[in-house]
Amino acid sequence: MERRKVSSSKIRSVGYDERAQTLEVEFNNGSVMQYSRVSADLHRRMMNAGSAASFFEDHIQDTFSEKRVR
Repeated sequence: MERRKVSSSKIRSVGYDERAQTLEVEFNNGSVMQYSRVSADLHRRMMNAGSAASFFEDHIQDTFSEKRVR
């Protein structure tokens, strides 16, 4: 999955597969996590948020099932 870099203290890049509704987040520590059943609208809102990390913590983390990729 191709990810776009974001300016964040905790997140390095974010990718999204609309067909699979999967959000992929690469953290600054090198770990990569995938989150299932994330809507395209939620991904868009995260990418446009003033703070991607705060949006992630408020709306995605602990809300969607996650899978460690790396």
